[in-house]
Amino acid sequence: MTRILADLPEDDIRWLDARAAEQGKSRASVLREAVATYKAQTPIAGNKDWIMRGAGYWKDRADIGDGVEYQQAIREDRRPYDDI
Repeated sequence: MTRILADLPEDDIRWLDARAAEQGKSRASVLREAVATYKAQTPIAGNKDWIMRGAGYWKDRADIGDGVEYQQAIREDRRPYDDI
């Protein structure tokens, strides 16, 4: 494990120490957990996993209708391209 040096404001250190005392852990342990949590919640640049997780969410929705039909319906008042 690599050791790092970080400058934090005194208020943050007091808050960190209080959280560590509440949990019965060391300051370093609380920091490691915080970094791990942040890392898990922050998508990696270029990672497209969120696309696969979200694919198909709306596939069974009956209240939405067909996207192409909707586009055609809102464009009915426009001139067809054949007339241009």
